[in-house]
Amino acid sequence: MVPHLSISVKSGMPSWLRKMNIREYNFDFKELTLDLQGLRAILGFKESPVPAPFDDYLCEALDFASQLTDIKACSRTIDNIKLEPSNGSMVADGTTFLVGKTVLKELRHSEKLLFFVCTAGKTISDKSSAMLMGDDPAKGYIYDQVGIFLTEAVGDRMHQFIREELAPGQTTTNRYSPGYCHWAVSDQNHLFSLFPPAPCGVTLTPSSLMNPVKSISGVIGIGKSVTYREYPCALCLSLNCIYRRVKP
Repeated sequence: MVPHLSISVKSGMPSWLRKMNIREYNFDFKELTLDLQGLRAILGFKESPVPAPFDDYLCEALDFASQLTDIKACSRTIDNIKLEPSNGSMVADGTTFLVGKTVLKELRHSEKLLFFVCTAGKTISDKSSAMLMGDDPAKGYIYDQVGIFLTEAVGDRMHQFIREELAPGQTTTNRYSPGYCHWAVSDQNHLFSLFPPAPCGVTLTPSSLMNPVKSISGVIGIGKSVTYREYPCALCLSLNCIYRRVKP
């Protein structure tokens, strides 16, 4: 596994962003820990070495990822919140989200909410998409999966950094994202409205999908009585989640 190094928080941020409790992070690949065992499992080689030529493809894709310079994350913490578990809605700084009862149950003890956008960047998103549609879709698929796992690694590292900064006695929930756990993907527009335009260079399509595609967004609950649950797959019906796909 790649060792953790210290995270670099973007300096020189305008004062109005600091007043909004917005943090921006720039990551180096070496700061992230990719789940290489899970990645091999997704590729179909959980119990055996990756055979040729896929081993070379994987090494090539990981080397490509190691040179990326557009891996980023940003977050905004909001204290002014109202949670309504009875109807599955929450209000953060005047913005209403219809997250559903499943997510609200997990967030119900939150004292504040942290909204985030993370991306592995445009470079690997465009590279994997071009290869999937080109002459070597097998290699493109490996690049695509490396991009997916890299994006989750960005979320994991940001999440870890947030926990390290918490006041004594506080903890976090899992990350919850629009499109999962019955939370409508259209709420992505409300989430992005909490940030300046194109946070971390990420924009939304008319159908509320993110561009670059190797990006994630969502919310984390913070408080003294919230609970973090390792891969709560029972809450989620998504068949595309990497954690469901790599579970034993």
